Amino acid sequence: MAKKVESSQVHELLLQALETERGGIRIYTAAVQAAQNDDLRKEWEHYLEQTRNHERVLTNVFAELGMDTEESSPGREVVAGLGKALVGSIESAMAKADPAGAELVAAECVVLAETKDHQNWELIGKVAEAGGAGAKVLKQAVEAVEHEEDEHLYHTKGWCRELWIQSLGMPAVLPPPEEVKKVQTAIGAARAEHARDQMM
Repeated sequence: MAKKVESSQVHELLLQALETERGGIRIYTAAVQAAQNDDLRKEWEHYLEQTRNHERVLTNVFAELGMDTEESSPGREVVAGLGKALVGSIESAMAKADPAGAELVAAECVVLAETKDHQNWELIGKVAEAGGAGAKVLKQAVEAVEHEEDEHLYHTKGWCRELWIQSLGMPAVLPPPEEVKKVQTAIGAARAEHARDQMM
């Protein structure tokens, strides 16, 4: 049985999603500076460009739905604060930690940001599936970015794990299995992690 979507919460979700993308641009900009591994730096530079595009996609959604891209809400303010804190953490690590440590902090910050970002787009997809006003616009936006969001989260989680393993003095798989296998699902990520021992 179909349930009515709460339009005020859809509005809030979109405000938070746009703020998450804007914060993501700043987080990736800092993370690229912290990256030591050339493959990781290239990947984050690529994700930075994709995140800029995701912000454009959402800005278009706002225009189509007659929303103000600068509208504030308590939730959006929290998301903005979290983004600033993650950027501050990367910058602090670059100033105080050794390069490898700063790179690891950057990877953790990207994973945290991408977890929220990935969830936003999953929820936007659910709203689109439920139908109603704006569903077509939301569906097109999700289709434009969903596979990239999956890659951002699962690949960076793999990088973060392997950088940690390397920092602990154990053999790491770099680039991580998630990237090598071009993972785009949670199941694929689990399989890639399980296969890492065979890739050593």
